[in-house]
Amino acid sequence: MAVLGAGRLGTALAGALRAAAVAVAGPYGRDSDPFGDDVAPDVVLLCVPDAEILRASAQFPDGQLLAHCSGAAGLDRLGSHEGFSLHPLTAVTRTGADFRGVGAAIDATTPAALELARGLARALGMIPIRIDPADRAAYHAAASIASNFLVTLEAAAEQLADSAGLRRELLAPLVRATVENWLTLGPEQALTGPVARGDHATVAHQREAVAQRAPELLGLFDALVVSTDRLAARVHGVPA
Repeated sequence: MAVLGAGRLGTALAGALRAAAVAVAGPYGRDSDPFGDDVAPDVVLLCVPDAEILRASAQFPDGQLLAHCSGAAGLDRLGSHEGFSLHPLTAVTRTGADFRGVGAAIDATTPAALELARGLARALGMIPIRIDPADRAAYHAAASIASNFLVTLEAAAEQLADSAGLRRELLAPLVRATVENWLTLGPEQALTGPVARGDHATVAHQREAVAQRAPELLGLFDALVVSTDRLAARVHGVPA
C-alpha cells in the first residue's frame, strides 16, 4: 500500500498500518509524481483534502486500485477507478491518533473492494460500518457535531471559566463524566443542570454573566438553552 498525503491523517495511518504489519510506502507529499519507478502499490490511499481527491485520482492509470479517507466525499471522486473509502471516526491531531476500537465508515465500488476496506479497517483495530452515499453528509455532520463543535463549546466554557479564575483542567473531570453519562445512560438521563430542572431564574442569572463577560457568546448560549430545553421536555414527556 502507498499513502499519498503527508498530513496528520496520512502520517498517522501510515504508522498504524506498519504497526499492523502492512507493507507501506510513504506517506508521500500530495504533489509527488506518483511515487517513482520503484513503487508499484496494490492500493493507493489518498489522504488529501476533499477538493483534491479527484485531481489526485487522475494521476493514476486505469487499473490502479484507489481509496480515499474523506468522511463527506463519495466514491465518484475516484473517477473511473475501482476503489473504496475508509474514514476513521476519530480525531487526528498533530500528535497522531489511536485507531483501535474506533468506527470506520466504509464504502466501495465493487464487492472485492468492499471486502478489502473491511479487512483494512479490522487490521487497524477499527470497527467497519458501511455508510450509504445518501447518508454520507448526515454521517459527517454528526461527526462534526460530536467532535469539532464539542471543542468549540468547550472553548466557550473555558473562556467564561477563565474570567472567574477557573483553569481549564478543573473543567475536564466534568466534561469526561458528562460524556460517559451520555454514552451509558443516553442524552435524556445524562442531562443535568438548571435548564433540566426548569430553574429559569438561574438560567437568567447565567445569561447576565455571559452578556457581561463574553457578549460574543450570547447567541451561542441562547441557542443552547433552547435546544437543551427541548431535550428536557423529552425527559418529562412534554411536547417541545
